[in-house]
Amino acid sequence: MGLLKTFLKDTIIYGLAIVLPRLINVLLVRLHTDVLPNEAYSENTEFYVVAAFFNVILTYGMETSFFRFFSNNKEKGKVLSTAIISIVFSTITLGILLFVFRDSISQVLHINTSFYSLLIGITLIDTLIVIPFAYLRVTGQPIRFASVKLINVFIIVILNILFLSTTYGLESLQNLFKVDEKVEYIFIANLIASTVVLLLVSPYFFKSKLQFDLQILKQLLHYGWPIMIAGLAFVINENLDKWLLPVYKGEYVNGAYSACYKLAVFMTLFIQAFRMGAEPFFFNHSKEDNAKETYATILKYFTIAGTLGLLIVTAYIDWLRPIFIKKESYLIALDIVPIVLLANLCLGIYHNLSVWYKLTDKTRYGMYISIVGAIITIVFNVVYIPILGFMACAYATLLAYGIMMLLSYLIGKKHYKVPYAIGRIGFYLGFSTLLSFLSFYSFERNILIGTVFLCLFLVTIVLLERDQLKRLFNNK
Repeated sequence: MGLLKTFLKDTIIYGLAIVLPRLINVLLVRLHTDVLPNEAYSENTEFYVVAAFFNVILTYGMETSFFRFFSNNKEKGKVLSTAIISIVFSTITLGILLFVFRDSISQVLHINTSFYSLLIGITLIDTLIVIPFAYLRVTGQPIRFASVKLINVFIIVILNILFLSTTYGLESLQNLFKVDEKVEYIFIANLIASTVVLLLVSPYFFKSKLQFDLQILKQLLHYGWPIMIAGLAFVINENLDKWLLPVYKGEYVNGAYSACYKLAVFMTLFIQAFRMGAEPFFFNHSKEDNAKETYATILKYFTIAGTLGLLIVTAYIDWLRPIFIKKESYLIALDIVPIVLLANLCLGIYHNLSVWYKLTDKTRYGMYISIVGAIITIVFNVVYIPILGFMACAYATLLAYGIMMLLSYLIGKKHYKVPYAIGRIGFYLGFSTLLSFLSFYSFERNILIGTVFLCLFLVTIVLLERDQLKRLFNNK
């Protein structure tokens, strides 16, 4: 149980470091949806969809590769220095090409050229800071990690308020950055914040003696390229709907869908918090005698927490929703919320299960599974968006992540068998899904019914898990 407590502590610390800033950032959805029409909010979403693609390509799996080899390599300074030199060189080289051909690329991506220049600036800077942040995580420096993350989001929030808010907006600041569309202020704020973060983490570029080891680079690239392909597939799974929906149904509908998709933020943040603590933990404790049993227990309690989150959000959505969205034009897509929540929970379970291919250096399987998910996403969206509209996007996401979760479990059993409590996990997942969907759709978001269902689920958990919970909290 000692390892579990260590994992829980790391997850809470790193979770706060990543979740609190992102939660504050997500609260900007209310400001954005109040100020921007649906069409402009759709442009904002499409901007960050393209940014996500660029980020995956520019980092080419180096972050996870760095975790893998820094943890196990005696010459940690060489690993750090080689990773930094590689990222800096590739970022500068690709950045020059992206700027030189900006007119052609922006036309292909259907992005305003001025938006595109900001997009490239943001993604290049965010790529450069990947290894310094990874170094802080893998060396156990959560306070510094959290401080920089909080500074970043603080700058973004303040600038968004000053640029966009009619109450607090500063005309002098707005005049300093002349824009054709208000949405461009969001991108300018992001660029300024990213630049400040780069300055803050710049000392970590020189944390070790600059030395380049070609053999280490080959190992990093060999381990990382399947992760890059998997990352691209993941971006397709997560964002293709927001790229195709405006093509089939228009920017207005995509703006509403994108805003309501944000209401699944609680599940997304929970998963991100888990990953922040889990990835270094899995690598650092893989040699422990009871590692597999620990991984199994972590997945069970991850599922319990995730299913509770699913029920809480669906039960109290009408209380939570006004925090993020007030304008009625955005609420036409509210019915996607339970489906997207469940889809993200399946994704979180998949990330947990992925320990097997990361620890056995078989990252190509992660690539294969993600490609399967991407194919499902593409085909389902193309076929069904014209018929079902934005609901097709939600169903495609759930189908893709659900199948990826099942494939990872089935294949993982053959390569790195972990004694997961599949029966118990399946029960929690199925029971919470039934209660959540009944509460949201059948009982039309009745808060009293939702609360009863939540209490029923909590009692079920306590009855089934009371013995292990006692051991977990009584163990010193």
